[in-house]
Amino acid sequence: MSRREKLDRMLEQEPEDVFLNFGLAMELAKEGSMQMAIAQLDRVLELDAGYVAAYFHKGNALIGCERLEDARSVLTEGIAVAQSAKDAHSESELRELLGSIS
Repeated sequence: MSRREKLDRMLEQEPEDVFLNFGLAMELAKEGSMQMAIAQLDRVLELDAGYVAAYFHKGNALIGCERLEDARSVLTEGIAVAQSAKDAHSESELRELLGSIS
């Protein structure tokens, strides 16, 4: 059974689990299914708008899909969330990624 299949099975049991949803998004990105990964990261942010890593990875996926305006928006939102959480490290990473497309 593949990692993705395992995640799908676990999510059948716990569809609201943020970490499992994030894991599935990362697996989809790894497979190159960027649109599906973006949709899954939307699910993560729906469940927990404070999950800072989801903003970074969604922004990165959007950049990979050449959706630069969407990426800027997501990364800017992620920076605000990181600032609210006083997460300077994540804020720095988000700013660096944003700067790479500005």
